[in-house]
Amino acid sequence: MTHTVLAQELCTFIKHAPTPFHAVSQMALLLEGAGFVHLADDAPWKLQAGGRYFFTRNGSSIIALQLGNKSPLESGIRMIGAHTDSPCLKVKPNPEIHKFGYLQLGVEVYGGALLNPWFDRDLSLAGRVSYLDSKGALQTTLVDFKKPVAFIPSLAIHLDREVNQKRSINQQTDLPPVLLQIPEGGAGDFKTLLRTQLLLEDGALDIATVLDYEMCLYDTNPPALVGLKQDFIAGSRLDNLLSCFTGLQALLAVGAESNNLLVCTDHEEVGSNSAAGASGPFLESVLLRVMEALQLGGQEAHRRMLAASVFVSVDNAHAIHPNFAEKHDNKHGPLMNHGPVIKYNANQRYATNSLTGALFRKLCADTEVPFQSFVVRSDMGCGSTIGPIVASELGIPTVDIGVPTLGMHSIREMAGVRDVELLRKVLAHFYGSTQA
Repeated sequence: MTHTVLAQELCTFIKHAPTPFHAVSQMALLLEGAGFVHLADDAPWKLQAGGRYFFTRNGSSIIALQLGNKSPLESGIRMIGAHTDSPCLKVKPNPEIHKFGYLQLGVEVYGGALLNPWFDRDLSLAGRVSYLDSKGALQTTLVDFKKPVAFIPSLAIHLDREVNQKRSINQQTDLPPVLLQIPEGGAGDFKTLLRTQLLLEDGALDIATVLDYEMCLYDTNPPALVGLKQDFIAGSRLDNLLSCFTGLQALLAVGAESNNLLVCTDHEEVGSNSAAGASGPFLESVLLRVMEALQLGGQEAHRRMLAASVFVSVDNAHAIHPNFAEKHDNKHGPLMNHGPVIKYNANQRYATNSLTGALFRKLCADTEVPFQSFVVRSDMGCGSTIGPIVASELGIPTVDIGVPTLGMHSIREMAGVRDVELLRKVLAHFYGSTQA
């Protein structure tokens, strides 16, 4: 597979994954197509060597597991982790705003979103809806309006002459998008709009009453390969669906010799503190149940398995910005299309240490994949990933890596086309390598 083909497949994946729910749904389809069996939380698990399984939680987090020929007690489990969520604007529970004949929606900022780029975009809505059917049973489904249905217009420069010098955004008053015009005194009910859209998408649905929802706005402009030579990918949610997709492709590319796991969790952008987040019990509970289902013993066996395992936390890194190079340490400014980045931080915002960093360097050397290093400037704060969370919760050796990205947390980000294939190649080698 050439790097351009893989990048185009990534664009298709992201286009069909406007929310974490849709991302997990897309990943589940790919896993089922590859022979992975879906196991439910509330059912007994029967596992065997050579088996391929996946588990979901909240519909927004997923774990895929491939059991090899060796016992996890001997070889451990090679784990790769990423996150399914991205900064966005989420619709409030009672969102309807009626002003001057317009219907607008009250929205809440999710995560550390770069807000300026959300203005003057063709926006759509997607998410999860819970409803009662005609028999009074509670049902849940996904919805995606797909077409542009909302717009957040900027204030004209004529009415704000200093906008290019000092623009501030009030999240409460400046962000409600315009949906439609309604007659004076008319009413627009968002749940009614959701019911109408669901029936348009599937007329066979039996929807009596929409009860609740988790809906977000997204840019309808699809991801694309850009640049004179199409060296780059531009698109929404590259952070961190690029890592989810690439980790999945690496898992699907390797044989069944080793024990491999991919975990993609929700809520990383807001701290991971949820039942479906990396700080929750999802990963550890799955690992415990796997050990029990394989009849490998209790807590001691679990600790032995973790001691023999390695976790690779994959989350996008900051590429050096040519217009703002001074924002980087001049010895640690990663370039796009020059390979994955190993992230270091003395204050444990990243989980890489000399042992796990050396392991990833060796994996890159084995596969002839170039790599880079990132350290934030000493006078600036540092972001974080699920890496330190997993390392501290499970006590598992962890390395933090990712591909260089520009415009992180914008509504449209930028990454290198070649980096996607380089990352897939080294992650596939990690899954299939004989040294962990």
